[in-house]
Amino acid sequence: MDESTRKAVELIRSIGKEFLRPLGLEADRSGRAIPADHPFYQLVASSGFMQRGIGSEYVANGLEKPTSHRPHSSFTNSTWARNVLVAEEGSYWDRGALVSLPGPGLGGPPVLQMGTPSQKERFLSIFKQKDRPLWAAFAMTEPSAGSDVAQIKTLARPDGDEWVLNGQKMFSSNSSRAEWVVVFASIDPSLGRLGHRAFVVERSFSGFEIVRIEHKMGIRAYETASFVLENCRVPAENMLGGEEYYNNKNKGGFTAAMSTFNATRPIVAAMGVGIARAAYDIARKYIIEEYPAHSLHRMRQARERLVEMQRQIANSRLLCLHAASLLDMGRPNALAASAAKQYSPPACLGVVQSAMDILGEAGITQNSLLEKLARDVKAIDIVEGTQQIQRRIVAKYIL
Repeated sequence: MDESTRKAVELIRSIGKEFLRPLGLEADRSGRAIPADHPFYQLVASSGFMQRGIGSEYVANGLEKPTSHRPHSSFTNSTWARNVLVAEEGSYWDRGALVSLPGPGLGGPPVLQMGTPSQKERFLSIFKQKDRPLWAAFAMTEPSAGSDVAQIKTLARPDGDEWVLNGQKMFSSNSSRAEWVVVFASIDPSLGRLGHRAFVVERSFSGFEIVRIEHKMGIRAYETASFVLENCRVPAENMLGGEEYYNNKNKGGFTAAMSTFNATRPIVAAMGVGIARAAYDIARKYIIEEYPAHSLHRMRQARERLVEMQRQIANSRLLCLHAASLLDMGRPNALAASAAKQYSPPACLGVVQSAMDILGEAGITQNSLLEKLARDVKAIDIVEGTQQIQRRIVAKYIL
């Protein structure tokens, strides 16, 4: 593991043990996200995490692509693989609290993938400051378009030096407190995927309105919001990549959106790995400390389950790192990203369920951390594309 990756993982581990898990448990029990003005976020900002956190690699490197990323280099010397490891470690402590941390978050990858150099500087340089916490967000899902992003209905029409956006977005993490949100819209639904465009919608723009904070089964530490765009006027310079970016059919809005998902799916899948690790450690500790010594048959069964849980965690982690390392080397990773997202969440859900079986009644009480992990891990199976979508993508490449 290279020095940058090691420091990032150590930072999130220290933050996780002292803050993420306690705050995540508190948010889960109260049903309310961590407030944006919580002193913890100021501490995170002053630590420099906004520069080194998930989706922030260009911020940490002066908005220049790191020169150390050469083909055949170690994946741990790469930024997307580093993001996978940071996401896993943070989610081990609490996935909801991790996602709530200030920084570009999932809004960062589309800016990195599609933005011009001036757009990267403009939208990402704000996270270099340490005096106050700042957030960004990403919005694709709509009431009529979930995992099938080709069906988005939010419209964008040109009007002089501006674009006017109208539509509704759902399940957008941290958008209620974000400085800006990357919004995907269509200039003409009849064009299908070729009509997709990505815009950076800033919080100050009129016509951008948060309409609801969702009440969730799990991962309650961060806010998931729905918002509307009603004649929201966006300057032309806020279209990611500029109009010329979309003139290339192989580099259009839909392709760019998929490229973004190929970057973020291994990260989200790795969050499931972190949750599974937490459940595995609970089960292992229980077997060591609580299992009756006279019940040799039960002990043998529990040990066998523990070995299988460890195998599922290791396989899932390797799939996530493989997908991220391909991206770092500039190689196509769509199949690897979908394979990681297809395999890891169900495997990690299985690990949590096995841990609950080992603990029995002790694992299902309402105040049990394991019971919370079971609710949290299910979201990994849904966000960034459901299992049905991942199977379609994998089957497409196989055939």
